[in-house]
Parts: sequence; structure tokens; C-alpha cells
Amino acid sequence: MMNVAPAIVILGQNSVAVAHKIISVLPGTTLYGLEGRTSGVDVSFKNFGETLRELFAQGTPLIGICAAGILIRTLAPMLCDKGQEPPVLAVAEDGSAVVPLLGGLGGVNDLARRIAQALEIKPAITATGDLRLGTALLSPPPGYHLANPDDAKKFISDLLAGAQVKLQGTAPWLSNSKLPIDANGDLTIQVTERLVTSAPNCLVYYPATIAIAIDAIIDVDQTLALIHQLLADAALATASVAGIFAPITAATNPAIYAVASTLKVPARFFTSNQLENLLSQGYSPAQAVVIAATGAFPISFSGHMAIAIAQKPIDPNTIGQPRGRLAIIGTGPGGQEWMSGEVKEILKSATDLVGYKTYLDLIGSFGDGKQRHESDNRQEEARAKMALDLAASGRYVAVVSSGDPGIYAMATAVFEVCDRYPKPEWESIDIHVAPGISAMQAAAAAIGAPLGHDFCAISLSDILKPWSAITQRIAAAAEADFVIAFYNPVSKERTWQLAEARNILLQYRTSDTPVVLARNLGRPGQIVKVITLEELAPATADMRTIILVGSTKTRIINRCNGNVWVYTPRRYTE
Repeated sequence: MMNVAPAIVILGQNSVAVAHKIISVLPGTTLYGLEGRTSGVDVSFKNFGETLRELFAQGTPLIGICAAGILIRTLAPMLCDKGQEPPVLAVAEDGSAVVPLLGGLGGVNDLARRIAQALEIKPAITATGDLRLGTALLSPPPGYHLANPDDAKKFISDLLAGAQVKLQGTAPWLSNSKLPIDANGDLTIQVTERLVTSAPNCLVYYPATIAIAIDAIIDVDQTLALIHQLLADAALATASVAGIFAPITAATNPAIYAVASTLKVPARFFTSNQLENLLSQGYSPAQAVVIAATGAFPISFSGHMAIAIAQKPIDPNTIGQPRGRLAIIGTGPGGQEWMSGEVKEILKSATDLVGYKTYLDLIGSFGDGKQRHESDNRQEEARAKMALDLAASGRYVAVVSSGDPGIYAMATAVFEVCDRYPKPEWESIDIHVAPGISAMQAAAAAIGAPLGHDFCAISLSDILKPWSAITQRIAAAAEADFVIAFYNPVSKERTWQLAEARNILLQYRTSDTPVVLARNLGRPGQIVKVITLEELAPATADMRTIILVGSTKTRIINRCNGNVWVYTPRRYTE
């Protein structure tokens, strides 16, 4: 079955709408678009063949919104192992057809059905077994693992030749299919979490019904050895393990994830409120967790570990919660081209977006399908608390800042809240800061290299610090001959501070010192111009303006087209 997020590959802008319909049912999908012909994609590529073959070699399921022929010709030289091929499908540009091409053992027909459902069409499935038997025995649905795929080819051939099969165990996807089920059949399908010996005339499916609860891990290798021993003692198949479950207090323990990764299952957690009733009955934390996960009493228990079997396959996505994640991201000062690849990946994966409406709007299509939590730009503390509470519930939250989140932005606000108002439930959150291009960097790049030597940044807003501290820093920076980047220079309520800052600077700088004014960087109406320090006045700037004041060494180069470059030399000696 498919366990890697797919990639959609398009060659023209007309395919974007169909791509987004597919992405709506396949979250985590990456959209690749041909450079120069597509916009609003996750990844732009120049060479279709190289891109497609690289993704195929990585085992990435491929959905090409293009002609089937171009996919076949591109990938033909790489076809060698049917068992290792990822799913490959062709989808018509207008969404009128979806054709599975490769990856029958990797769940391509199931993927085709999901895409077809999103497009409200019927998939063009041609596999005889799939059509006549009404199910794909080689690629069972999530929650089931085929133990002996090598026996499946002859098994299916015998079924198509008229053999009948007896079904042992419970699996609705089999009992509701077109399989010729007969209690006296010569073939057998066995659905069980118990270890059994497979045979050519018997397909064995292990359902994901086993939950393993762990409330503490000291040594990963010892824990894994104990798990395998407990499973072996109970004659249970490791392939039936659905997940590792633990109290939320263990969510920060990397060993939990190491064990889950080794077993190739997810890790899920239960809050103290969810376990309170069971703990009050005298169950240990591990026992309480495994009962909460399965609704069944433990069949095996040892120290900090317990194992139980559910009556039907466990969907970990519906039990407990994942470890909450909070990413504080910087989108850069303007459009999507300013975003880093890391930020784009976070936006794709996040479930919730928290931020000032203007900043959320800047991310464009990356916000599609996400829960938006908008607030006023001055409500930083309330916004940080909301983001932390959402993450504590198991959500993947992205707090969106423009520029860099750690420069006069939301990263500090989040850590301030964690420091001032600590909550136990916030302790389990995985907090990550993803940097962005700051406005001062973008402004400098737009005009040359005014930050080419020592510089500093000062916010002229006196909302969170006294004006006396600001004037002291302006004077110190001016005397030290730093290039100075002024953030938050002017607002509707604050108009006099910029003039006073200029007057302080004029005590240390000449009146013709270059000053760069950059407004709406990366957005419609971008303006970048150079004036002198003497001309700097409140009317020249607003909250969307970043100001760069040159040092005594900053120079202007006049260009033949009437524009200028501004730079600060790296050497202060001639």
C-alpha cells in the first residue's frame, strides 16, 4: 500500500484546478509545475523527464495530469521490478479520466478510485482480478497487511479459473467483495493477528489490531527486545501492531518515536483527562493507555508496557492524538517567491494557520484547506496562547509572520507566553522556528548592498519599550557608525518619533547621508528609493516601510539610467 505522499506533475496552468481537486482528498501531496508555464505550485521544474524519473526512483507515487503516453515513454527505461514500482497514474487535463498505469502491488487502483471520486468520474481500472473479484488482494486497504504476497499471483489465477475460497476471520473488505466465498473452498484466506504458517493455497492477512502502550522508555534496544518477546510469547504477529500509544507526558521522549519508527507505526498519545477515569480504577499508566486505545483489557503486561487486541483494525488517526507541533514561520516581506522551501513544506503539512489577516493572505494557495485563525496585528499575546492551545490538542499549527519570525515578530511572542504563563499541556509541544527573509535584507538587496558592513536594527515603536531606551540606542548606534535599519518607523498614532530619530542622527552624520526607503517589498506597489538624511520626515514613511540609514562610509553609485546603487564598503581603510 501507498505510504509515501504522492506528487502531482503538471505541464500547464490549465491543470491547476484539477490538481487542487485531487489534493483535497490526498493531503500532503506536492504539486510540481513546469517552470514558465505554471504558477502557484509547490515545486517548479525545468526538465519533465528528469523530474519524473527522479521521483519514480525515490518511490514517490506519481499523478501526471497529461497524456498517458508521455508518462509511459518517460518511465519505460526504469521498469524492472513490478514489486517495487510506486503507483503511476495519468489524469486528463479536464479531469474527465483517471488511468492507473503502474504500481498494481502498490495500491494504484485504490489511488485511482480516490482520485476518481474527487473528480466525480469512474476510474479506468483494467486489472482483471480487480474487476472480477471486486477487490485487490495484492494491495489490501489500510489496516491490513498481506503476509505472503509471493503466493498471491497463483492464488488469484486459481480464483479467476473458478476455484472457491473459504474466509477465516473477519474483514468486511473481503466479505463484501465479489470473491467466490464457500465454506468448503479449496483455497483459504485467513485474517488473524496470530502468527500462522502461510501456504500457496492460503493468503494470510494480518489486521492492525494490536496496540502497544508504553509509559516510559529508558533504552530503545531493550524496549524493542521486550516488545518482540511479549509478542512471541503470545504468538502475535508484529505486522498486526497498529501503533505505539503513551501518556502525553511521554511525548517529548525521542525514544518513543525511535521505537515507533523501528516498528513502522505511528506514535499516539492520551491526555491526563482521557486517562483519569481508568487511573482512578487502579490501572497503571500503561494499562490505562492500552485500554483507552483498544477498548480491551491487556493480554500482556510487563513493567511500563502493556499489549491489547482490538476487535477490529485500529485507525491511529482516530485514537488519542499525535504530538502537537507549533511552527513559527517567516514568509519573507512579500509574495510566495520569498518563502523558503522549509516554510512551504510546513504550510503544506500544517492543519491550522494563526496570524494577522494580511500575513495569512500573503501565503495564497498554501492556505487552501487549512483552518485559519485570524486576529488583529496587536494581539500577539492572545495569538500565541491560541496557537499553543491548538498545538497542545495535537494539531500542527503554523504561526505566520511576515519577514523573519524572530525579528520583531511572533517567535518572541510565543516564547514570552511560554515563559510567563506556563501550562503543563504546553510542555509536550514540538516548537520549531523557520526563518524567513527579513525586510531589511530585502530592502538592501533591492538597492545594492547598504548592509555590507556592520549594521544594527532598531524599532521606533514605543509600545513595548520606553522612548528613552530607543533614543539611547539610536545615539549609541550613530556614534558607533553602524548602518541602521529602522522598523515600525511611523503609524497613525506615532508620527513624531521618526523626526526625533533623524535629529539625533544628524548630530553624528552629515545631512547628505544616504537613506533607503523601501515600502511594500515584494507586494503590489513596491517602492524603493534613496533620499538624504536631511529629507527624512514622517511623511516619507509608514508601517509598511523599512528605512536603512547609511553609515559615514556608505556610498552611492549613479547609474546611466538615472537610478542608483547604494553600498557600504567592506573595508574602512583606503
